Amino acid sequence: MAVKIRLKRTGTRNNACHRIAVADVRAQRDGKVIEYLGLYDPRHKEENIDMERAKYWLSQGAQPSETVKLIIKRAEEGRKLSDKVKVAKPSKKAVAKAEAEKKAAADAAAKAEAEKKAAAEAAAQAATEAETAGAEA
Repeated sequence: MAVKIRLKRTGTRNNACHRIAVADVRAQRDGKVIEYLGLYDPRHKEENIDMERAKYWLSQGAQPSETVKLIIKRAEEGRKLSDKVKVAKPSKKAVAKAEAEKKAAADAAAKAEAEKKAAAEAAAQAATEAETAGAEA
């Protein structure tokens, strides 16, 4: 018998809560369960799992779902779901503006380098002209 550790949905409409359950692969999502291992409430950022039983079922060959795998990983590391910090992603406009500023800074640096190189060449040419004028006199 193939066994999976997965989430069983409980709660009302628009207020989902889940139980972490060990069930046969052929059973429905909210169908017959072999054993409950814990709770997962993403809205209130709560989760708890019986790690001893989870390890037992994993040793017996039970396959965890992706979400349950992440819950087990967090529990082993001692982190909580509420500790998870969402990183602010900059908007497309902000990214484009930052790239434009970076490109403008690179262009300005290249222009300054070219002017510096031109000034050095002009100084070298003036020095050679002064030497040739001094040699002719």
